[in-house]
Amino acid sequence: MAKDDPRNTLGAARKEGAEPAEERMEDWFKDTTTTSEFEEGEVVRGRVVHLGSSEVLVDVGYKSEGAIPIDEFRGNLPKVGDEIEVYLEAKEDSEGLIVLSKDKADKIKVWDVVTQAFERGAPVEGRVIEVVKGGLSVDVGVKAFLPGSQVDLRPVKNLTAMVGQQIRAKVIKLNRRRGNVVLSRRTLLEEEREEKKKHTLEVLAEGMALTGTVKNITDYGAFIDLGGIDGLLHVTDMSWGRVGHPSEIFQVGDQVEVVVLHFDRETGRVSLGYKQKSSDPWAVVDERYPVGAKAQGRVVSLTNYGAFVELEPGVEGLAHASTFAPTGRADGWSRLVAPGMTAAFEILSIDPEKKRIGVALVPDDSARAGGTAPSTLAIVPGARLTGKVERHEKFGVFVFLAPGRTGLIPVSETGVARESDVAKAFPIGADVEVAVLEVDPAGRRIRLSVKAILDAKEKDEMREYAERQDAAPAEGFGSLADKLRGALKPREK
Repeated sequence: MAKDDPRNTLGAARKEGAEPAEERMEDWFKDTTTTSEFEEGEVVRGRVVHLGSSEVLVDVGYKSEGAIPIDEFRGNLPKVGDEIEVYLEAKEDSEGLIVLSKDKADKIKVWDVVTQAFERGAPVEGRVIEVVKGGLSVDVGVKAFLPGSQVDLRPVKNLTAMVGQQIRAKVIKLNRRRGNVVLSRRTLLEEEREEKKKHTLEVLAEGMALTGTVKNITDYGAFIDLGGIDGLLHVTDMSWGRVGHPSEIFQVGDQVEVVVLHFDRETGRVSLGYKQKSSDPWAVVDERYPVGAKAQGRVVSLTNYGAFVELEPGVEGLAHASTFAPTGRADGWSRLVAPGMTAAFEILSIDPEKKRIGVALVPDDSARAGGTAPSTLAIVPGARLTGKVERHEKFGVFVFLAPGRTGLIPVSETGVARESDVAKAFPIGADVEVAVLEVDPAGRRIRLSVKAILDAKEKDEMREYAERQDAAPAEGFGSLADKLRGALKPREK
């Protein structure tokens, strides 16, 4: 031991032959009587008296200070005069010096904290160190084991992603003698969830808006964690518009504001809505889309009876197959439109209560010219129109006049002598001139006639012929009837 080593100042004084002062004697006597109460293997408090390059000297009130390797402080060095807790390994070593340990004191202190947490059921905090067989290794001051089944409320597929994270968990098993600590994060999460659930159930009410987290997505909707309790957001309540799959709108983990539509306090079932945060577009649809108006629409789907057209999110109209001009093929109308196509459509009818809108594709030439659509033509008795043959029936021929306006030519009004020749005389898709005979008040049942056109043409021809005869000279040849009338006329005497 060096002569200037401060760990035995009393011994140094004696070797120099100096008598200790009365005060020093009293202090020495006090220290020796105090340290007689110390037991090896205990944690005691001491005061830092010196900081060296490799060790820290600590006075615990014994006849000599103890030296602690500086590495045991792990970079968190104390200052001279600070009081710290140390572990008393031995009162004297081979050189008669007290042996202290900061590292062992810290471990004992941690074990005390862990033990108290285990006894009280309180959580501990730690950092995930690594993935081990069956779970995770967590540093809570001492090394603890977190089984994979206890990591979360649901199985975690990628445990590696948790390495380095700070977590809170409960001690579910403890063997201090063997140094074994088993944790459960799942138990703590379940308790926290129950607390949140209790609070949520107290405040939850129909009509309230709150924020939740998307927990799971299925084909029919999404489950939202509202805070300890899950609610179902059905796909039909996600948007006023068409939704193919919930994943088109939400992803797991998204924070979303929803409205409570229904809450059953007995079963704990909660129905949620997302589209209800905004007003129903059908409430003002009759103002936005009056009959006869034209609007841009997007074809969203085709069926065997027509095309569904989205006018705006949540508002769809049906362009029935009958509103398309005949092409000579049964499915010819479907060749005029395709899903995703955007075009101009005319509003034919609207029923806000049933949420139905009838639309018709506006021909390109009409849309480009910005003129009147064919369906706005004056279809009144006496009018002459040109249409296209749509189909044949036993009782007559249906003629497409304009989108949503189809009329019937009864067999008796076709002008064809034999019924078997009607189909040949009127091929599907052919243009035909007709006269309007009758129109019902709703403008949907229209009775047409080709015979009336033919009769009118015949009358016009007869009138023109008569007018030509009246204008001819008297000595003209005339007709056979005129000659007969002249021959039979009595001669003058």
